[in-house]
Amino acid sequence: MSKYYLNKFLFTIDRDPELVERYRNDPKGTVAWWLTEIGPTNLGLASFERTTWLTLEPDEREALEIHDKVALFAMGAHPFLTLTLWIALFERDFEEPLGMQLDYAKALEHFKLPYPDITT
Repeated sequence: MSKYYLNKFLFTIDRDPELVERYRNDPKGTVAWWLTEIGPTNLGLASFERTTWLTLEPDEREALEIHDKVALFAMGAHPFLTLTLWIALFERDFEEPLGMQLDYAKALEHFKLPYPDITT
């Protein structure tokens, strides 16, 4: 499991409003695109350098493709990264104040301490 790469995806998408919309509307296509175009090259190094060993595990990829916040949390995706991205993705779908955040909390309420390990 690559929590680092999973968190890198969440961080990268959340920082760009166009990528947020792309991920909202086409999660499967966005994950596939990110895995080939952004993930391997966004190393903070020279643009021609690419990683060949980092990848998402199938269960991580599936959870991202279906926007499964519960599975991502269980796998150890950082909760702040997931929550901020989910706010950008889905807050507009709720009419009541903090509706998305309350829905997010309710979906995760069955988790008890200690929470899944978020270290990378």
